[in-house]
Amino acid sequence: MKYLAKLASVGLAVLLSFGLAYSASADKLKVGFIYIGPPGDHGWTYAHDQGRLMIDNMLGDHVETTFVEGVPEGPDAARAIAKLAETGHKLIFTTSFGYMEPTLKVAKRFPDVHFEHATGYQRIDNVSTYSARFYEGRYVQGVIAGKISKSGVIGYIASFPIPEVVRGINAFMLGAQSVNPDMKVKVVWVYTWFDPPKEADAAKVLMDQGADIITQHTDSTAALQAAAERGIHAFGQASDMIQFAPDTQLTAIIDNWGPYYVKRTADVLMGTWSSGDTWDGMAPGMVTMAPFTNMPTDVATLARETMESIRSGAFHPFAGPINNQAGEEVVAAGAVADDGMLAGMNFYVQGIDDKLPE
Repeated sequence: MKYLAKLASVGLAVLLSFGLAYSASADKLKVGFIYIGPPGDHGWTYAHDQGRLMIDNMLGDHVETTFVEGVPEGPDAARAIAKLAETGHKLIFTTSFGYMEPTLKVAKRFPDVHFEHATGYQRIDNVSTYSARFYEGRYVQGVIAGKISKSGVIGYIASFPIPEVVRGINAFMLGAQSVNPDMKVKVVWVYTWFDPPKEADAAKVLMDQGADIITQHTDSTAALQAAAERGIHAFGQASDMIQFAPDTQLTAIIDNWGPYYVKRTADVLMGTWSSGDTWDGMAPGMVTMAPFTNMPTDVATLARETMESIRSGAFHPFAGPINNQAGEEVVAAGAVADDGMLAGMNFYVQGIDDKLPE
């Protein structure tokens, strides 16, 4: 990918041009990561850990990375983040939405430490935010599901009713409706990011309700595997999970954090880091898709064409006309939902078979 190659060259430039200045110090830059789950979840945390390993691979002569896994959102997060800051970590990535307040709290105590919060929206001088436009991949998945489904019912396992998750459900629905206007999406809210038994149970409930394709916004492989046990197609989440459902996974959104992590670490090394917000998608390469498998050739071709259209900017998943669940127009024909609407999305589009929790 062009984005990956470009940032790889940035990392190498740091090693070569900046190395002489930084290597004069006996101490390496300590970079810490706070994880909501284990790196072995093969989903969200796994994808972040792959990014951490890219830092090690590209900047290892100047950097030492550390991670703390299984940190709950809330007071425990503040303690874990503070411990990293207290032990000399000068760059800390907090990789879950619910770490926002704890990150800000600790950052105010340690103004000389740089913090990066994933999927959040609040920033201060030493706190940046970053996220990926996962909804672009969800739209592609919806197109595939709309073509593959025979029952016309898709099962969606959702974590928490925050804009990021609601936005993904809507993008999936819009993609499915683009090829089958009568598609229905049923949602089960599990109120967790990582709980394999709960995720598997949710998948079973949805399949019992007639869903013949399962998708998820949770972190483990459990839902995918539960679907595979019944021969039901499903989508992986955050990384390519094909090894867990070789005959039933259709594709997966891949969260490609590595290039961003390398660049932000290089920024600290070079003294050029500053607070800001990054929200990238397919075009820069932060969102990619696993191979399109277990589907007819024409569906895979349509999926690739849709993905390329989004990547090129020729098409936007939230292009109007779009109606909300009540049938009211929220995006007019010829218009596109702006980032403000997307970032704060708190409504379902028409066709979602669920009541959005308040």
